[in-house]
Amino acid sequence: MESIGRYQKNEREVRQISLEELAQTTRIPLRHLASLEEERWTALPGDVFVRGFLKSYAKAVGLTIDEVLRRYEHQSRSSSVPPPETSAAPIAGIQGPERGRRFGLAIALVIILILFTLALSIALRPRHREAPVQLSTSDVALTLSLA
Repeated sequence: MESIGRYQKNEREVRQISLEELAQTTRIPLRHLASLEEERWTALPGDVFVRGFLKSYAKAVGLTIDEVLRRYEHQSRSSSVPPPETSAAPIAGIQGPERGRRFGLAIALVIILILFTLALSIALRPRHREAPVQLSTSDVALTLSLA
């Protein structure tokens, strides 16, 4: 059985489609298409992308997608294609607040507590009228006689 790269290249050339036209049609970068035809699997992204590229390539050239994928599976089982990379991207977990953010929160809480205490002290202040004390006439006479 002919390798997948040679098979695709021969079919593309029979249909007289240039690699540049194929890149424009499929929107697959030219370097990836060349890597597919030359079977440079390490120059390609992960296995999921390779399968997607193969499907787009087959559809654009007019090949049967199942046939292309079957050839790829057969070739990958015969170990000429390295196993797909399984290195997963690190998942950004939920992280606690940063130290600086906690410090800012503590300062804001202290300021709110001070303002609350100030407002409470103003609201609960004893309210006695500050009216001038009226002197009685007897008090006036007393103060005049003392003078």
